[in-house]
Amino acid sequence: KQECADPASPFSYSTCVRMAAKGNGTSSAHFVLLGFSQQGNVQVVLFVVFLVIYVITLLGNVGLLVLIQLVAQLHTPMYFFLSSLSFLDLCYSSCITPRLLWDLLDEEKVISHAACLTQFYFYVAFATTECYLLAAMAYDRYVAICSPLLYSLSMSRGLCVLLVASSCLAGVTNATVHTGLALGLSFCGPNVIDHFYCEGPPLVALSCTDPAPNELGMFIMVGFNLAATMLAILLSYAFILAAILGPRSAAGKRKAFSTCASHLAVVVLSYGSFMAMYSRRSSRSSRLQDKVASVFYTVVTPMLNPFIYGLRNQEVKAGLWRLIGEE
Repeated sequence: KQECADPASPFSYSTCVRMAAKGNGTSSAHFVLLGFSQQGNVQVVLFVVFLVIYVITLLGNVGLLVLIQLVAQLHTPMYFFLSSLSFLDLCYSSCITPRLLWDLLDEEKVISHAACLTQFYFYVAFATTECYLLAAMAYDRYVAICSPLLYSLSMSRGLCVLLVASSCLAGVTNATVHTGLALGLSFCGPNVIDHFYCEGPPLVALSCTDPAPNELGMFIMVGFNLAATMLAILLSYAFILAAILGPRSAAGKRKAFSTCASHLAVVVLSYGSFMAMYSRRSSRSSRLQDKVASVFYTVVTPMLNPFIYGLRNQEVKAGLWRLIGEE
């Protein structure tokens, strides 16, 4: 209670005392998601900003899903992957943003141990699935540009479904391992997570038990998944670049580059913010930077993806105008 009475305490006295009383074991543990600011006027502004972002995310991704389903010209492997990415972004954003909006209006910001681990599970599952899905989309672009005559045969419906299902399986597997490791943690004090959602490193930092097994497990799993997907993307684009620099017409080169530009933009945005988020873990002074990088990865990127593909893609824009004309 003496610690809770500190004027610099980032949460209310009643919440701190209750957390100290409840934090004596994993089964009864609760957490406080500290978020961005404890100032009421700042939280209202942030609530409005994140609500607008979330609404745009829902409208953009649902709109792109509906457009791909209604326009027959978009029933190709590329747009099958794109619709899968839009659906994933809907799930990803809905895993993080509603809880963030709730906590911006809730003074105590308390989340139960079960709810925290549930959010952590789906966050890891969706993030991992997106990495593998982006790798599958890079392979699709490689086949389309390097073997255009065999594209329809190579990228069959069955293979596309298999690639998406494998991406989901990788996400579920990774999330199960991470959550299983987190279930073995014990928490002993006022469990304040200095973040706006339940994430692995902040949870491990609060644990009373030896964090080495969890840190090693997370390092191995995150390292493997990042290395595998980035290697697949880099190899695909190395072959694509070699094909573009080969004996092609200027129009062919422009078309090849145009089909890859949107995917490259999403890859750079996703992996850039993800790498920034995990490269600053050792510094206590970098918590704000961690949160900003996490916002880009979990909130902003799902909003931007449909617009990056839609605004830069002539087929999507043509399909939209065709659909409007039919109406």
